[in-house]
Amino acid sequence: MTTLKAKLQDDLNAAIRERDELRSSTLRLTITAITKEEVAGKTKRELSDDEVQKVIAKEAKKRREAADAFAQGGRPESAERERAEGLLLDAYLPKQLSDEELDGIVAEAVEEAKSAGAEGPRAMGAVMKIVNPKVAGRAEGGRVAAAVKKLLAG
Repeated sequence: MTTLKAKLQDDLNAAIRERDELRSSTLRLTITAITKEEVAGKTKRELSDDEVQKVIAKEAKKRREAADAFAQGGRPESAERERAEGLLLDAYLPKQLSDEELDGIVAEAVEEAKSAGAEGPRAMGAVMKIVNPKVAGRAEGGRVAAAVKKLLAG
């Protein structure tokens, strides 16, 4: 068992002992999603910590989207619970890059792409190939794409 998955399991056990319903149900669902990912495909495999982080990030994103949908649908109590679950899962992820840090990394990548001959909006793919490995797990794809578009257009 990977260290991150083991930490989730230990935290689940602690939440159950403390009768913390929100934490225990959120961690149960997350561990289930991880297990589901492990058995997906032809053979069962154990996920690395990076892969576990991706699953947690996906689950946290689902919670944020559900919270927005509940808020728009006029169900504030459900939206609040989803937000709380999302925040709980965010604690297991690496700290997200600030907008300034992300813009700095994107600016470097744009310069690198320009030196390789790619310019303007058509350079988007080349810049994204440079940026994505640098920000993996620390910034959502939508934020990265928006920052790249902004710098390429301006």
